[in-house]
Amino acid sequence: MLARGTGRIVNIASIGGKVSVPHLIPYGCAKFATVGFSEGLHAELKRFGVHVLTVIPGLMRTGSHLNAQFKGNHEAEFGWFAVSGRIRWLLFRQSARRKDCKRDCANRAELIYQLAGKLLAGVHGVAPGLTQQVLAQVNRLLPDACGATEKKADTKASRL
Repeated sequence: MLARGTGRIVNIASIGGKVSVPHLIPYGCAKFATVGFSEGLHAELKRFGVHVLTVIPGLMRTGSHLNAQFKGNHEAEFGWFAVSGRIRWLLFRQSARRKDCKRDCANRAELIYQLAGKLLAGVHGVAPGLTQQVLAQVNRLLPDACGATEKKADTKASRL
């Protein structure tokens, strides 16, 4: 790409790379790293004609709770994670088709799909302290890690 003076790199991250949420910190760290890497590449390669785009899909139903490992109160953790996976999909359905991305991505460094993701990233960008306070309150509704052990349980052992 550098030799040709043109090219495109598309990195797919997650809304978790823009806003870190309770109980998903390792996931958020990986996605923040992806977003930071992509932003750095964009800045470095733009002058050489290489366009770097970070795509931030919104909340999606992935079924990840079916293959996750849970610490602490395994049953409660599995329960909220499974329910949130279903609710997210119902409330925030999206369709990121190839033609949509081709049309929307021409000169952008970042593309956030879904209104919910755009709002969350926008509020966090303008008021990060407020966002963290709200997420701290959300965390109060999640299973408590007090007395949790480091022992992990897979999905099969975590189901009620």
